[in-house]
Amino acid sequence: MCLAVPGRVLDIEERDGTRMATVDFGGVVKEVCLEYLPDLQVGEYAIVHVGFALQRLDEESAKQTLELFAEMGLLQEEFGDPWELAAEAGPVTGHTGEDTVEEVRK
Repeated sequence: MCLAVPGRVLDIEERDGTRMATVDFGGVVKEVCLEYLPDLQVGEYAIVHVGFALQRLDEESAKQTLELFAEMGLLQEEFGDPWELAAEAGPVTGHTGEDTVEEVRK
């Protein structure tokens, strides 16, 4: 699943002519493009989707949404380490890893 997640801008810089920010999503920090919100400032919140800040958001709404996402496990699902998540899920039952192409097609 790919969510639009609220985050707080920690710092802003220009890289190769593109305005970029370091954004905190409830403890997970990612780089985000600010081209759609050129006037966004450090300390403000924005809704971010696939690495782009799309809409400014007030602090209270952002914090409520982040808390809700955390309770539902959506932040881990969205930002967690995929290898760690796969390990937590455990092995696929009934699969030996030795299937032939014909067996898989059945």
